[in-house]
This record gives sequence, C-alpha cells and structure tokens, in this order.
Amino acid sequence: MKPGPSTRLSSQAMAFVLAGGRGSRLKELTDKRAKPAVYFGGKTRIIDFALSNALNSGIRKMAIATQYKAHSLIRHMQRGWGFFRAERNEYLDILPASQRVAENKWYLGTADAVTQNIDIVDSYDVKYVIILAGDHIYKMDYEVMLRAHVEAGADVTIGCLTVPRAEASAFGVMDVDRQGRITAFLEKPADPPAIPGDSDHALASMGIYVFDWAFLRDLLIRDAEDSNSSHDFGNDLIPGIVKDGKAMAHRFSESCVTSGLEEEPYWRDVGTIDAFWQANIDLTDFIPKLDIYDTAWPIWTYAEIVPPAKFIHDEDGRRGMAVSSLVSGDCIISGSEVRNSLLFTGVRAHSFSVLDHAVVLPYATVNRKASLKNCVIDRGVEIPEGLVVGEDPLFDAKWFRRTDQGIVLITQDMLDRRAAKLG
Repeated sequence: MKPGPSTRLSSQAMAFVLAGGRGSRLKELTDKRAKPAVYFGGKTRIIDFALSNALNSGIRKMAIATQYKAHSLIRHMQRGWGFFRAERNEYLDILPASQRVAENKWYLGTADAVTQNIDIVDSYDVKYVIILAGDHIYKMDYEVMLRAHVEAGADVTIGCLTVPRAEASAFGVMDVDRQGRITAFLEKPADPPAIPGDSDHALASMGIYVFDWAFLRDLLIRDAEDSNSSHDFGNDLIPGIVKDGKAMAHRFSESCVTSGLEEEPYWRDVGTIDAFWQANIDLTDFIPKLDIYDTAWPIWTYAEIVPPAKFIHDEDGRRGMAVSSLVSGDCIISGSEVRNSLLFTGVRAHSFSVLDHAVVLPYATVNRKASLKNCVIDRGVEIPEGLVVGEDPLFDAKWFRRTDQGIVLITQDMLDRRAAKLG
C-alpha cells in the first residue's frame, strides 16, 4: 500500500548510523578520535550532520554503532544528543562493538554491525531502517527518500550523488535504467557507466540505504551464515539485491535541503587533510557552498556554555581583528590578525600573530608573533612564540605533516618532538 500524503514515514523509521571508522586518511586528526567525532564548522562534529538530518526529517529513533577509539564520540553523544525521551517514544542508543555475539567477534563489516544488534533494532518496533554513514557533510531530508522507497516497492533504495564520469572511479557506481532501477553495482570501476540520457555523469553511492526492516532482517541472518561473505553492505548485500531483487537509485538532488543560497547540492567526504581543510575554509566564503545559518534545518550539536568571542587592542600592527572568518565563542583575539580562517571554541590568539586560511580546533593557543597560513591546528595545541608555518615548504615538511597541496597539519606531539630536537 502506498503512503497517503499525510503519512510521515519517518515516524515508522529508525536511523542506524555506522560510526566505527578510523578515517586513517585524516592522519593524526584521528589518532585519538574516530572520524565521525572529528570537529567541523566551528561548533559541530562530523557525525552531527547525519544525526541532524535524521532529527530534522522527523526520525526519533536512532542507533550509533561505534568501534574505533570511540570515547570522544560517545562523550559527544551523551552531552549533545541526550535529549531523547523514552516516554515520548524517542530513543538514541550507542552500540559499541562489545562482543555481544562471541568473545572474539568485533564488528566484521558494515552489515555485521547491524546483524549483531538485531535484537535492539527489533525492540524499536519500526517498519523501515535507514543505514547512514556517520562521516559526511551534507543536508538531506530522509523523508523524501523513504517515500520514494515505498512508492517504488523497492527492496533497497540507495542514495546517489551525480558526479562527473571522470571522477566516478573513486566511488561505488550505480548502473541504472531510465526508471532508476539499479542493474549493476560496480566498485570503483575504471570505466564508470553513464546516467541514461547524460553521458557525462554517473551515479555514485552515498552509503545511504533504505530497507524495510523485515526484509533486511532476513537478509542479515542469511548473510551471517555465509562463511564466504565479508558481511558488508557494499560488497555483499547490495550486489545480491541488485542481482535477485529490486534496488532503486535515489538522487541526492531530489532530497537535498537548501536554504536558497546554495547553488548546487552540497555533499563532502572530508576524509583527507586537504578535503577537511577546504570544506572548513569554504564556510568563510561570502556566499558559502553550504549554509550552516539555515534555521529551518539546524545542525544540532553539543552547545557549550561559553562567553562570547572577544577582540582586543587597536593599534597599528597590534589590532585584534577578523575578516572573512568564523570565530566561535570563548575565543580571544588579542592584537592578532585573522583572515579567511575558522576558529573553534576557546582559541587564544596573542599579539602580533597572524592566522591566514587556518582551521584552528578548540582550545588551541597561538602565541605572540606566530604566523600560520594554510594549516590545520589540532585541539589544545600551543603554538610557540614566533613560529612561522606556510612560507617554507621544506621547514613545514620537516617538522609537521604537509600535504601535496601544501596544507600543514600541526599537533602537539609534532611540536613536542620539534622542541626536544631543538633542545
């Protein structure tokens, strides 16, 4: 039966967020935290986008599967997402890989993370399950995708990005017919199939899947018994449904949420230092590609109780100022020049220092006369007086992590090693 116009399918759905990934391409940024727990946008964490999309879509039942270095992620969930109330039929469960099935069995793959928690999903008494990755930046109304899934009578509906064919080899690519039915799922193909009627573009998987829970439950149980399976949605379950069932592609452009300022659907995998830096710096643009000021679709997070940002000193060469920048609460810009930068909560920038295209994570301190350009500063780092980064590539690469695109990541461990060698 197709849903009526007043039936909100999100009230019958739960979001299952896969948040166990290390995110190794982010290098030292994920030494102490999982990728979904990495800071983004001045106040939020990466995982807040998937959870906010679910909440704003009307979903009040969520589960977050964690595995790699999950403490900061779990703490963020407890502090920022603890407002769900069971008496209102709202639930948010954190599901660490806790050897619930066998003493030697952690989550073996994305599908196995759901399989090991079938009893918990059963307890939600839901009709639909949306599988989400917890490590992408985007705004999306899942209700639209749920409706498309039900109206098509699909076994699975897969969220898809429209990408240039030349770039599609980096993704799992959908080969579809003109009705949007997936005829083949190809992992990182050398020659990606084009969208029917659009030879220049292909459909790439977003890692978002909608299932009827009864169908997925049976599928997971069968997969768990298959010793040849890697127990992964992309590698095992989805290709099987494409072959033997009905898999439909849902284009992100159909459910992307915009405020009217965005010129095109915005989705980013901030899985490298370069991509992470660029997506944060993009927010400082006059008209950013992603509108985080959209009160109609807020990005919910842990809101720390901190005082406002403060700018002090007003003399030539020592003026507390920020231009084309985002400066969060509890920052003190003391005689420092900040340009095209993004400062998280509690940053201190002292006199005669310069921040230019810098992404500075919470509670970092930039001491006097430091000059930092095209860099990412990890949480709590104390930049020594007079340090210059972003001018000499050889110097930057010697002491810090410098990418091929010239972005420099600075952590406290790197600074401590440098201090020890310099005596």
